[in-house]
Amino acid sequence: MNRQSPIFSPTRIWAMGWNTLTELTRLKVFYFLLVFALLVIGNSLFLAKLSFGEEFQMLKDVSLGAMSIFTSLIAILATAMLLPKDLEERTTFTILAKPVPRYEYVAGKLLGILLLLAISVVVMSGLFLVVLWVQEHNAIADARAALDAHQISAEDFNTTVASVQRATFTSNLLPGILVIFIKSALLSSLTLMISTFASSAIFTMLMSIAIYFIGHLQATAREYWLSGIDPHWWTRPALAVVALLFPDLQAFSLTDEVVAGTAISLGLFLQTGLLGLFYIGVYYLLACFLFSNREL
Repeated sequence: MNRQSPIFSPTRIWAMGWNTLTELTRLKVFYFLLVFALLVIGNSLFLAKLSFGEEFQMLKDVSLGAMSIFTSLIAILATAMLLPKDLEERTTFTILAKPVPRYEYVAGKLLGILLLLAISVVVMSGLFLVVLWVQEHNAIADARAALDAHQISAEDFNTTVASVQRATFTSNLLPGILVIFIKSALLSSLTLMISTFASSAIFTMLMSIAIYFIGHLQATAREYWLSGIDPHWWTRPALAVVALLFPDLQAFSLTDEVVAGTAISLGLFLQTGLLGLFYIGVYYLLACFLFSNREL
């Protein structure tokens, strides 16, 4: 007797996710964005020398900013190509002809892009930390050379070393990098949801990029509308609907806190992470609903 296929199979989802990752690594846009991001992060070491006394702040600002922008671009551009490419090559029909539910197919695609984003963030973070370590080493070496030349005292040397170490590897680096990954994962789930009903990859990209800018401007617009002397009765409900449809991406921008050395509290990190997971879950469910009702 044949065993009935399980309703939800992590093995099938992992297989489709790994296959999606393999396909995405062949896309030229992925290599272009990743290499360009690595060049920007590596170049930040030279940019940091332009501002004496604020080297580490500039280094973190440039590096984390580049990571945020390029992971977002990878999430949007790579995800927008997934479903149209599979439909064009008829891979979708081959997979769905087997006992694979459509929600598993969507989950496999989302898992593949999340693996791609995780690899990208790890690679860029590794280079960023190496550049940060080199900058720290150079700063300490300059201070030691000044001490050997009797330009500073031993007490000043120890103070400089302590200041450099405090400014380099801080406890808020890891939460800041994780929030960048969560933001890119949110954008990938949003783009995947749009692609389930979009007619082309170009339309999906344009819609996702537009929502990206709306999400970053949403907080400013909300503050403007609520700061009025006598806001209309429909202002708050309308803003609530906008916040539900378009994620507030400004809530995932913790780069300023990292650059300033401000500690990111556990409560703020958990709140941001849960907000990101909420949006990812909502967009995934919407993608499953839309894709299940789409005629192929």
